[in-house]
Amino acid sequence: MSGTTLADWLRAQDDATLVALLRARPDLATPPPADTTVLATRTGTRASVSRACEDLDTFTLSVLESLLVLDADVDPVPLRAATAVLGRDVRAKQVKQAVATLRSRALVWGADDVLCVPPAAREAVPRFPGGLGRSSPKLAETNVTELVDGLDEGERRVLEALASGQPIGQTRDAALIVPLERAETPVQRLLAREVLLRRDPSTVELPREIGVALRGAHPMGEIKVTEPPLRTTSLNPATVDATGAGEALEVLRHTETLVASWSEDPPAVLRSGGLGVRELRKLARDLDADERRAALLVEVAVHAGLIADSEGTDPEWVPTTQADAWLLTPVEQRWAALAAAWLDLPRLPGLVGRRDDRDRLLNPLADELRHPGASRDRRRVLEALAALEPGTAAPSTGELAAVLAWRAPRRGGRLRDELVAWTVEEATAFAVVALGAATSAGRVLLDQGPGPAAKQLADALPEPVDHVFVQADLTVVAPGRLEPELAEDMAAVADVESAGGATVYRVSENSVRRALDSGRTAAELQELFRSRSRTPVPQSLTYLIDDAARKHGRLRGGAAGAFLRCDDPVLIAEVLAHPIAERLELRRIAPTVLVGPLPLADVLDTLRAAGFSPSAEGPDGRVLDLRPGGRRITGRNRARRAVSPPPASDEQLSELVRLVRAGDRAASTPRGTRVSVPANLGSGPSATLALLQRAAREQRGVLVGFVDSHGTAAERVVRPQIVGGGVLEGVDVSYGEVRRFPLHRITSVALVDD
Repeated sequence: MSGTTLADWLRAQDDATLVALLRARPDLATPPPADTTVLATRTGTRASVSRACEDLDTFTLSVLESLLVLDADVDPVPLRAATAVLGRDVRAKQVKQAVATLRSRALVWGADDVLCVPPAAREAVPRFPGGLGRSSPKLAETNVTELVDGLDEGERRVLEALASGQPIGQTRDAALIVPLERAETPVQRLLAREVLLRRDPSTVELPREIGVALRGAHPMGEIKVTEPPLRTTSLNPATVDATGAGEALEVLRHTETLVASWSEDPPAVLRSGGLGVRELRKLARDLDADERRAALLVEVAVHAGLIADSEGTDPEWVPTTQADAWLLTPVEQRWAALAAAWLDLPRLPGLVGRRDDRDRLLNPLADELRHPGASRDRRRVLEALAALEPGTAAPSTGELAAVLAWRAPRRGGRLRDELVAWTVEEATAFAVVALGAATSAGRVLLDQGPGPAAKQLADALPEPVDHVFVQADLTVVAPGRLEPELAEDMAAVADVESAGGATVYRVSENSVRRALDSGRTAAELQELFRSRSRTPVPQSLTYLIDDAARKHGRLRGGAAGAFLRCDDPVLIAEVLAHPIAERLELRRIAPTVLVGPLPLADVLDTLRAAGFSPSAEGPDGRVLDLRPGGRRITGRNRARRAVSPPPASDEQLSELVRLVRAGDRAASTPRGTRVSVPANLGSGPSATLALLQRAAREQRGVLVGFVDSHGTAAERVVRPQIVGGGVLEGVDVSYGEVRRFPLHRITSVALVDD
């Protein structure tokens, strides 16, 4: 390529330009380049160029394609030529702005009349830039317009078909090129005239010159100069936050139900990993939710460490001890833990229920759902919503996907548009988005993390209520979030019938019996409803509690294995006459006492299944709650994805640029050839030691390569003052302070000019 090389162009830029380059392309700074030549070589590599193109918008990529159409990777191209190729609808000012963006990333260099592109850029754009084929040297010297005008209708149709899409086509007529006088088909005639190019026996290609002529005012087709419009609606931010708070409470309720359900009946881990279809359906029924939401909650609960694989002979998905700690934390902190786990989730729950390339069903928690870029893509969608004004909603995920596709068409892959819809749906479930707009807590979560986000959600949550409304049909309405103590009591004595802004509980004989089994008395239950209900307690509820209490506890059990006692000998006789007495191996030891060898919990469960209403009794005669608390396993620290180091500061990048400049000076100074340090530097004279001593005498700077105490290689420009005693002491030019370098850690030195 003629013209200025990339290394020369970079060398001629000021420090601010190079700092901006390293900020835009951080991979160029790792490891620090020794000089500009190394920086230029790294800048032009295929992997680095491909990464640099990932954040370019559609129009900027089109400008890059226009330069490649003109072969700017071979010879310099003037800006006006690239503008002409883009078409009449594209303004020169817009092209200049795009070129400036490309220059800032060193994807283009040179002045406007000699623009160059690194050869690796051709691999970062479509196979045929601008939908145009290769140039034909013969056509470059021909009046293409006259040539096209002289074609017959059949030949023109062939060319127009290729010009409207990809410039290659499949045809049998390419098997052999025949002379024009023997050509029978339009393709054969076009091949004979070299208006079409033969790529192989079945493929033809439309030359670039013909494609440009046929497309007329739009040589590269339609160019999308600006991003597509995004329709938005304005909402009250307080309404968005209140709706999000409601969703936060709902997702917490569902997660608590998940933990409770799997505590009692942990599902098996599939041999291939993951959760089975039947187990997912059962969980969805327990949650009273669809399977998509159930799968999402399972994925997040496992990633948050609340659920884990027991990894035994028959592995199961079991809640961890961490789940108990989570259940005891305040509401807002529980939400923040789940929302942060979802945001960080390196998997795609939206794939659950689909089939892979082998037509196998994708289950929750399966390895196939892992997607390394999931968290990054999730953040892109949320940041686009968070960039809108508070309370501004984007109701159409299709339009949002189109905007994101224009902003970064190389990101997202084949699932790009679906990822947007999945992210908005999942973010709504976790209260990061509500009514199509980012919530205040969601914005804080993105910018500051889960701790500040929890505080933000706490402000949006409704104040806990200390009362309920008892209805005549034995339902209890909680008009909002209940105080923790009242919520615990209601969970013990009633079952949730429906949830939302107001929760509806149903009181039944079984639920009252459950409360009595936990140690609560009938008087305590009556007082609960009498003191907490804002409506009169219906007589039917009072009768229900009293009736259940009369039956409850008349038959009491203890450990013998187990014993049963009752003040009524008739009831004892009834139990002993029942067929289950033989199965439980019960025997009478007194008119009112039976004993048996089986565990008390099993005896009570069997009696209840037979229609009796026994209760457990402790040594002091008080009622015990023998219901299992649920299985738990020790939580394991989840494997976190590698966290990228924080972006380098401007000061750090400026220091790196100074080192690159120093490397250039060292390479250009005749006496500044880099000297490697021999292994025995400290034991006797060496060329490097002599070079350091001479630099100290002449008060000249040296570029010192060394390894610090952590084993990290680095370089500094130093003005030596003292060299001896196993130490180099001198002024670090970049910071203006005296530093000491052990000689055994120095790997190389080179003189540099001031």
